[in-house]
Order: sequence, then C-alpha cells, then structure tokens
Amino acid sequence: MITRGINIAITVSLLLLTGSCQRPDEAGGDSFMAAVRWNLVANSDKGDHQAWFLLKNEGNVALTGENWAMYWNMAPRDIDPNSIDKPVKMEWINGDFYKMVPMEGFSLPPGDSVKITYTGSEWMIKESDAPLGVYFVLQIDGTEKIVSAGDYRIMAFDAPDQVNRTSFDQEPIPTAQQLFAEYGTISMTKRSELTPILPSPVLYTYLEDSIQIKSGGVIQHSAGLEAEVAVFASELNTLFQGSFTVKGEITVDSTAITLLLEEVDVPGSYTLDISASGGIVIRGDQAGVFYGTRSLIALFPPGSFGKEHTNITVPSIHVEDQPEFQYRGFFIDICRNYNSPETIKRLIDVMALYKLNKLHIHLTEDEAWRIEIEELPELTEYGSNRGHTTDEMNHLAPAYGSGPFTDPEKGYGSGFYTREQFKDLIRYAHARHIDVIPEFNVPGHSRAAIKSMEYRFRKYQSEGNMEEAEKFRLADPNDESEYRSAQWYTDNTVCVCRESAFTFVTTVIDDIIEMYDEAGVPLTTFHVGGDEVPRGAWTKSPLCQEFMQSHPEIDNERNLQKYFFARVNGYLEEKGLKAAGWEEIAQNFSQDGSWTVNEDFAGGQVIPYVWNSLWGAEDLGNKMANAGYPVILCSVANLYFDLAYNKDPREPGLYWGGFVDTRDAFSFVPYDMFQSLEVSAMGVPYTPEDFTDMERLTNEGRGNVLGIQAQLWSETIKGRDMVEYYVLPKLLGLAERAWVGTPAWSRLYPESREKAADEAWNEMANRIGQIELQRLTYLNSGYNFRLPPPGAVILDGKVNANTLYPGLKIYYTTDGSEPTANSDLYEGPFDYNGGNVKLVTVDSRGRKSLTTYLSQIND
Repeated sequence: MITRGINIAITVSLLLLTGSCQRPDEAGGDSFMAAVRWNLVANSDKGDHQAWFLLKNEGNVALTGENWAMYWNMAPRDIDPNSIDKPVKMEWINGDFYKMVPMEGFSLPPGDSVKITYTGSEWMIKESDAPLGVYFVLQIDGTEKIVSAGDYRIMAFDAPDQVNRTSFDQEPIPTAQQLFAEYGTISMTKRSELTPILPSPVLYTYLEDSIQIKSGGVIQHSAGLEAEVAVFASELNTLFQGSFTVKGEITVDSTAITLLLEEVDVPGSYTLDISASGGIVIRGDQAGVFYGTRSLIALFPPGSFGKEHTNITVPSIHVEDQPEFQYRGFFIDICRNYNSPETIKRLIDVMALYKLNKLHIHLTEDEAWRIEIEELPELTEYGSNRGHTTDEMNHLAPAYGSGPFTDPEKGYGSGFYTREQFKDLIRYAHARHIDVIPEFNVPGHSRAAIKSMEYRFRKYQSEGNMEEAEKFRLADPNDESEYRSAQWYTDNTVCVCRESAFTFVTTVIDDIIEMYDEAGVPLTTFHVGGDEVPRGAWTKSPLCQEFMQSHPEIDNERNLQKYFFARVNGYLEEKGLKAAGWEEIAQNFSQDGSWTVNEDFAGGQVIPYVWNSLWGAEDLGNKMANAGYPVILCSVANLYFDLAYNKDPREPGLYWGGFVDTRDAFSFVPYDMFQSLEVSAMGVPYTPEDFTDMERLTNEGRGNVLGIQAQLWSETIKGRDMVEYYVLPKLLGLAERAWVGTPAWSRLYPESREKAADEAWNEMANRIGQIELQRLTYLNSGYNFRLPPPGAVILDGKVNANTLYPGLKIYYTTDGSEPTANSDLYEGPFDYNGGNVKLVTVDSRGRKSLTTYLSQIND
C-alpha cells in the first residue's frame, strides 16, 4: 500500500447567488444537500484515464433532468461524451472550468446515489489534478441558488495504475522502500564539520575563540549605509531584550558591530571578521555589507529566533565572499491563485536571508489582474474577481477551484494589490537589496485584461461614448480564430493589430513606472511576458488579416507577436528600461510551428527568461546566449518549484515537466545545462548521446548568462502555507547555486563526478536538516517548510527507517493509528511484529510530514 487519500470536507450551506446564506430549515421547507465523491479508476497506455463521480442526494429536493447543474475546475482534459454511462452531459466550458448537466430522464430522489463513470484524455496521477471547487446551481421555486458541494472527497490513489501515467512511466512510485533507498546516500555529519553559512562563502577560516553579542550593544557604520543598518538593527532588536544603539561614526570599539562602506571589484562582495580582539567588522559595498549581515545572522544558533536574548555567542571567523551571478532570482505568480502582500513580505525575508536579489512578480494572467491601474479601474473592478457566472458580464469565471463566490474571504480567486500596497511592497524589498521586477503578460495569457476591457467597452457604449469605449479595447469583435491555449482558453490573446492595444500597454507601463517613482525605488527592467501565444491566434481576425496585407514583411500570423514586441521594446527603451520576457520574445516562428532564434533584439536591451529545458529544447538557453542575448536561466527541469516534489499522489503540484525537489535545484549547472538533466519528464534516464547534436555555450555565450531564477506558478497553490511548502527547502538549493555558481563536482571527469556530487549533496542535506530547517522553524514565527516523509524497510525482521535531512526526528506507530510527536521516537531498528507500521517526520513545532506506510507485503 503506497498512499492514503486526503479527505476534503466542505461545509454544506444553501446560498443565494448574491452570497447570502440560509439554513436548510429556513429555506421554505425545500433544502438541498449533496455528498460528492470523485475517484480515479486507472490510467491507461492509450494516454487517457477513467474516473467517476458519485453523487448522493442528502436533502429533500429531488434532482431531475431540469433543476440542477454541477460546476468544478479540473486540470484540463477532454471528456469523451460517449463514455458517460448515465443520462448527464459533462461539458468543458473554457480553461479549467467544467459543468455537468442532466439529460431527459435523469432522476435522483432524496437519499439515492448515482455513480457516473467517464473517460478523459491524458492521465491524472495527483489529487491536485482532481476536480476542485465543486458546487451546484439549482432552480428551486423559480430562483437560481448556489449550493457548495457538501462532504466532497477525493478517493485514495492506492493502485500503481492510478499513480503511473502509463506502463512506460519510469519515474518511481515513492513507496517506503523507494524512499529508504533514495535516502541511502545520506549520512549524519557532525555539525561542527558543516559549512556554517548558506549559501557557501568563497572562503572562510575559523579562529580559535568566540565572542558574545550582547543586548543593547552598538552598531556603528559609514555614511551611506543608513538603509542597511535600519534593517539590521530592527532584526537585532527583535532578538535581544535591549535595543541597539546606532552610530553614524566610526570609533575603535571591539564591542561594537562595525559596518564599513568600501569599493569592491564585484558588486555584492564583502568580508566578515569576528574576533575577541577586533569585534565584528563587515566591509563591502552597500549590497555586500547587507549580505555580510546575513552571514552574521547565519552564525547565530538556529534556535535563537523566536525569543529575546541578553546575549548570543558566535564563533570567531574570517569570511571573504562574493556572488557568481548578479541576478539571483525568484518568481511568484499571484494571479492563478491570490496571495497577499504579507505573504510576499515573508518570502522577501527568506530570500534576503539567503542572498537572493530579484523578485519577479507575475501581476496579470488569464485568470486575474492583480494590480490597481489608476487610469483603468475596470482591470480590478472586473478582472480581479472570480465567481460563478454563465456569461462573465460582471466578473471572471472560477478557476483552479476558487469556488462560486467573488468574496476574497471565501477563496483565493479574488483580490488585488492597491497602489499603496504595491509601493509598500517594493520599498520593503528594496530595503533588503531585492529588486521587484513587475510582469504583465501580453499578447497571450491576457484573458483577464481582454475581458476587463470588454467590460469597460460595454460601460461606455451604454453611455453612447464610443470613442472612450474603443480607446483601450483589446479584442477584435469579429475574430473567429480557433485555438486552445496552454491552459485551454479559446479567447486569451490580445489583438495586437489594434492601435488601442498599444495604447493599453503603454498606459499600464506608465502607471507602474509612476508607482516606482512615488515609492522612491529604482526600476530598471520591465517584464512583458510574451509566452505561449497559441497557434491559431489571429488567423481569422479581419483586423489582423487587413493589417498583414499592409505589412508584407510579417510572413505569418505568429510573427505578429514579434512586430508588437518590437513596438513595446521601443517604448520601454525610450523610458530608459530594459525589456524582459519569456523566451518566445526572442524567437522567429514559422507557419509549421518551428522556430529559430531571432537576432533582431540581441545585444543587451532585451532579456529572455529561458524556461524550456525539455523536448529537444535543452540547449535553448545556450543558443540565445550564444546569439548575444543576456539570458536568465529558468530551467523547468530544475527550477520550476510548482512541480511536485515527487510522484506521491498526496504530494501537491504539477508534473508536466517532471518532478523537482531540493536536490534538483542544488544540482543545477548553469554553464552546462546537460549536466543538470538526469531523467526526462517520464523518468527516462538521459544519456550523453541525447545531447550530441545540441549547441554548447561558447565563451562569449557564457558571459551572457546573467543568472538563474526559480519559478512558482500558482495553479495548485492555496494560500501562504502552500507557498512556503512548495518553496522551502527548494529555495535553499537555488540560493546555493545562484550565489556559488558552478558546483565543483561538475568539473570532474564523469567517472568521479557522481560520487563527488553525492558527497556535496550529503553536506547540503545535513546543513538543511541540522541548521536551516531549525532556523526556519522559528524565524518570523515559523515557516511552513516541507518535511520529507521517512523511508523505511523491513530487514532481518526489524524496521529500519531513515530521513532525507539528518537532524529531523522520526516517530512511528504499530497499532494502525496516525503517528504524532507523542508517538514512539525512532532511535534505531526495532522488531517488526506484523501489521502496518506508520512513520512520519516531525519538527519541533509538532508539524509532521506525509505518512509513510510500511507492511510485510511491501518487504
């Protein structure tokens, strides 16, 4: 047995479409309550899956062929209408939005159940693939009412053909035994032997003594370091009982913490000296001094956080350090599901601790527009809200399980950042040497903007003001183009042939520039998305066909994107900004779908963020860097943190690009992409022959790699805890690689490389388990980092267990109950006496991992 399902219970209530509530006994005697189950039967080698819904009528209103419909969101799949075995229709609406409607002859009296089996395209292997946000729309006494599905449960994925995509799927199922083998290269290392600072410094030397930082001490600093000192002093004041005194002058004082501003060859360089005779001295440029304070904090005992001290002891040490990359980035999408500014600030804090310096924030998408634009209030009046609708006249439809109500308190579908919130956020990041790179996506992934501007169009049209109605319109109303985007939308692409589309883009750019100016924060780079414009867009747009006739240099519709980006890039250049976008902004497209690197924008002004490291595009970053583009490497296979940690169906996340854990980020080799790739998305091992004909980085290309960035797309993420679960501890692997650059083991001959890589990972795993997770347990009242489930096997009649991160504790039960921190502590192999053994990893706050199940049948 490999898993147990997660039950998702949803409170049942009868709700009017307006959002008001009625108790069933106040609803005029008629009440509707339903229990819904969804079960994945199996995946097949044909590349599809079979599943069923079970509906149980627990109210006193009969469901007929006319009085109900059920809606949900689901990882997009086609449903074979001929496979449905009951008198209902299951319809894909748009994106990930579906509904079930009854046909003539359907009847479900109170107390009865019906199981509806169907076949869907592609496979499903995760509980996060399953239908979410299930609700009913009822016609009762002539009134339309919404009822959330009560007691909705996803049934357990217990069988291999539920967890394997096909019989050819080579990615291992994470059983107890598989995890035990995976963790088998990990062994405990003495904490005193571990590198004390993460990311690893270029050089460090321990001295013989240690010193105490005492409450109420002194921080003295050079002029020009006021901002860095303000953040540092605030942090110390939360750790110590007495506030520190800040002095803007330098004296000889071995009891003070001294911060000195100096010129450096590499931006972000610093030295840190701690000794009993000299005190604590940090030297560097402004960024370097800030990073030096991060390293000093890293030397505090991990348990220091979360309480006040009179003194903290740190070792005497000499550190010399500098970053390999000037771009060390993290990306977060707040559109698919909303996350608050407070959540982003917690993320900024942990980024700063580990010396990441770029936060790329995805502010607009198909599913929502998340930032207030003063000149275009409709973007947030309409585009920031999701809820039940059949026509999307007043807000967007539900997506990613956001549910039927637009109220931000009832889900993660609605919400936006006000101008003041955004300005506060970028100031907060800037004070911690993190640049916030704003992104709004055009011309694809633009459905929220398009629909918002149609809402605006209708408003001014009704007033008879057609000039204003057309001013920012993004759609060709006569466009009959047929396409399906990556997220299965049929209407998500801006009509770039309208001058109003360019007016819209420049208006948004100007407003965001204004926010940075008002915040007093510099803006150097603007990200305009540009990815995944679907094939078929613009092909039946009268406006675009007419436009192309007058512009014969545009050889096919796909290259309308190149034309539009050139205009946007020119506008940003006029504003003194660099234009960034996903890799597609630097590509030429042929009618057949093939592409080449477009050298028109090469040379420094345009920065492609290269995400594709799959399907024959493993060398795409190399090609673009060699062509003269400054690139950010964002490899799906190593740095997409929204991909699940592994194939356990309980482990949330996507997997279209494979699975990504902390070691994948840690093992990324920026200048040799091919060493970063171990297995394909289906778990098939790569061989050197797979990359024989692919382009390597030239010396010039190597100089064009600006840095690396991890991505967190939010399709499967609901709230702060899930953000932190996906990000931590993966972010620690990212931080190490972004700061240190090429790992030493990657320079070795192949016969020595694997052993050296395992040894490097063992040291990193010990640092994570013994130091960093302990610190993150208390920092900012604790982060919701992922605890890896234990591995376990039965050997010679005894249960043997291990963990991915030495220093974590394992607890177990043998009586069938779920283990907790009050269960038996695993201290070594113990006798197996039959039955099922359950094990969990538990942290010092009592949080626990997913449960590992072990029984003799699995031995």
